[in-house]
Amino acid sequence: MNPDLRRERASASFNPELLTHVLDGSPENTRRRREIENLILNDPDFQHEDLNFLTRSQRYEVAVKKSASMVQKIREFGISDPEEITWFKKLHVINFVEPMNLNFSMFIPTLLNQGTTAQQEKWLRPAKELQIIGTYAQTELGHGTHLRGLETTATYDPETQEFILNSPTVTSIKWWPGGLGKTSNHAIVLAQLYTKGKCYGLHAFIVPIREIGTHKPLPGITVGDIGPKFGYDEMDNGYLKMDHYRIPRENMLMKYAQVKPDGTYVKPVSNKLTYGTMVFIRSFLVGEAARCLAKACTIAIRYSAVRHQSEIKPGEPEPQILDFQTQQYKLFPLLATAYAFHFVGAYMKETYHRINEDIGHGDLSELPELHALTAGLKAFTSWTTNTGIEACRMACGGHGYSHCSGLPNIYVTFTPTCTFEGENTVMMLQTARFLMKSYDQVHSGKLVCGMVSYLNDLPSQRIQPQQVAVWPTVVDLDSPDSLAEAYRLRAARLVEIAAKNLQTEVSHRKSKEVAWNLTSVDLVRASEAHCHYVTVKLFSEQVLKIQDKSIQAVLRNLCLLYCLYGISQKAGDFLQESILTDSQVTRVHQRIKELLTVIRPDAVALVDAFDFQDVSLGSVLGRYDGNVYENLFEWAKNSPLNKAEVHESFYKHLKPLQSKL
Repeated sequence: MNPDLRRERASASFNPELLTHVLDGSPENTRRRREIENLILNDPDFQHEDLNFLTRSQRYEVAVKKSASMVQKIREFGISDPEEITWFKKLHVINFVEPMNLNFSMFIPTLLNQGTTAQQEKWLRPAKELQIIGTYAQTELGHGTHLRGLETTATYDPETQEFILNSPTVTSIKWWPGGLGKTSNHAIVLAQLYTKGKCYGLHAFIVPIREIGTHKPLPGITVGDIGPKFGYDEMDNGYLKMDHYRIPRENMLMKYAQVKPDGTYVKPVSNKLTYGTMVFIRSFLVGEAARCLAKACTIAIRYSAVRHQSEIKPGEPEPQILDFQTQQYKLFPLLATAYAFHFVGAYMKETYHRINEDIGHGDLSELPELHALTAGLKAFTSWTTNTGIEACRMACGGHGYSHCSGLPNIYVTFTPTCTFEGENTVMMLQTARFLMKSYDQVHSGKLVCGMVSYLNDLPSQRIQPQQVAVWPTVVDLDSPDSLAEAYRLRAARLVEIAAKNLQTEVSHRKSKEVAWNLTSVDLVRASEAHCHYVTVKLFSEQVLKIQDKSIQAVLRNLCLLYCLYGISQKAGDFLQESILTDSQVTRVHQRIKELLTVIRPDAVALVDAFDFQDVSLGSVLGRYDGNVYENLFEWAKNSPLNKAEVHESFYKHLKPLQSKL
C-alpha cells in the first residue's frame, strides 16, 4: 500500500463501509453485490487482454465473446433478480461497450412496455436466451431527436395482412443503432404508420433483419457497420435500409395502438405511452452519469493523493497535489456532484418503476411529469458529467492523457450520452414545454403538484421594483434546506421569466412556433434551473435520512459544497432575482474554500466508499494500493510496439534512408 494512501485512509472521520451501505441501499445489498462481483473476478473466463492494445475488430470480437459468456454465466450462477443482473453485467463487461447491450436495455424493455401478451410470449424468451438478438432502430441519417421528422414508412396491406417497410430516401436510412452493424438479427424499427391512406405517426415494429443460422441479411434488407467513431470501438453501430420489406401484421407492437386485420386503426389512450422505452433509458442514464463521474473522481482523487509535485513553501518537500487548493477546487465539487447524482439516479429509478406500475393500472396522471423530468435530468446530469470527466482527466496532468489512466475510455464511452436518447438541448426544451404548461395552469388559478409545485407560490414571489427582495439576509449558507429554498426561488423566477418572454413574443408574432424558437435560450435556462433545484432538493432530503452521525456530517458537507458551488457558478441569477445579496455571494465564495479544507481529510475515504474494484476502474492511476509508477511502467511495456526491439518499419523505411547518407 502506498504510504500516502494509507495515511489518508487512517485520518478519515468516518468508516467508508457505512457510506457504501448507504449508496447500495443496505448492508445486505452491499454483501450481495460483492458476492456477485467475486463470482466474476474469480472466474478464469473473465480474464482478457488489455483492450487498449487491440484493433477495433479484435475489440469487437472480445466484446461479443464476453457478452455471450455473460449470458451463460448468469444462467450458471442462477442470477434472476433484475437488479442483480445489472450488477453482474456492469462488472462482467467492464471497461468496454457491449454489442448486445441494446437487446437487454431497449429491445426487451420495449417488448415488455409495448408488446401484447401474445407478442411477449413469442419474443421475450428467445430474446433473453439470445436465440434472437435485438436492437432498437429509431435514429435515421437525416433525423434523430425530432421523431416526427423520421421518414421510414410502414404501409399496411390488408390483402396480405402485412406491413411494407420502406426507406424511401437516403436520409431515411436507419443510422447509429448499437449492435445493428454485425450482431443483431432483429430490430424494433420506428416507422411512420400508413393504413387506409392515412398516416398515424410513429409506431414500433419487430423486424427480422438476418437469417437465423447463417446470419446473412434477408432479401430486401441492407445492413452494416457505420465505421469508427470517437469511442465505442467495441460497438457495431449500424445502418439499415429496407426496400419494400414485408413483415406480418402481428409484428407491430400493439399493446396500446392497434391495426385491425381490415386496416382499421385503434389509437392508444395516450401517445406518450409509446415512449416508454425512451423514458426508461433516460431514467437509467441519470444513474449511469453518477457512476461514471464517481469513477473519474475516484481515479483523480487517489492519484492526487499519491502524486507529489512543486512546492508550497520553498525548500520543503513536494506536497501531494491534493493539498493544493486549486486541485481541491477542481475535484471536490465534482465529488459532491457524483454523490448528488447518485441520489437523484436512485430516486429516478424508484419513481419510474412506481409510475410504470400505476400506468399498468390505468393511472396516467404522473406520466407527463415523468417524461419531462427524465428528459431534463438526462440532459442536466450528462452535460455536467461529460464536463466533469474531462476536468478529472486534466487534473491528472500528463498521465491523464494516457489510456492507462482509464479516463479517456470513461470519457469517450460516456460522451455519446449527451446525444443519444435525445440530444440534450432538445431534451431541455421538452422539459420546458411541461414547465410552460404547468405555469399556464397556475396562471389560470389551478394548482400543480410534483416537482413543479413551487410554481403554486409564484404570486408571493413576484417582486415589485419598490419592494424589498424575498429574503436578502435570512438565507442560511450552512443549511441544505435553506439553500434548497434558494434554488426553488431561482427555478420559479426563471420559469416565470421564460413564460413572460414567450408571451411577449407571441403578442408580437402570431406564430407560437416562431415565438418558441425566439425564447428557446430562456426556456433551456429555466429547465436547467428546474433540474438543478430537483437535484439540490433530493440531495438535501437524503442527508436528513442518514442515521449515522459521522456519515450524515460528511454528506452534509458535500451537500453544502454542491449547493454553494452551484450558486457561485450561477451567481448572476441569484443576484438578479434578489434571492441573495452581494455580501452573501461573497460569503458563498469564502464558504466554499472553507469546505474544501473540511472535506480534504475525507477525500480518499469518500471515493473508497464508491467501492470500485481496480478491475472496474481500469486505471493504473486510480489503483486502490496507490502503486502507480511501477505499474505504469509495466503497462507501457505491454504495448504492441514493444514486442520487437526494432520495429519492422526501421528496415523498410528508415534504414534505406540512412544508408544513402
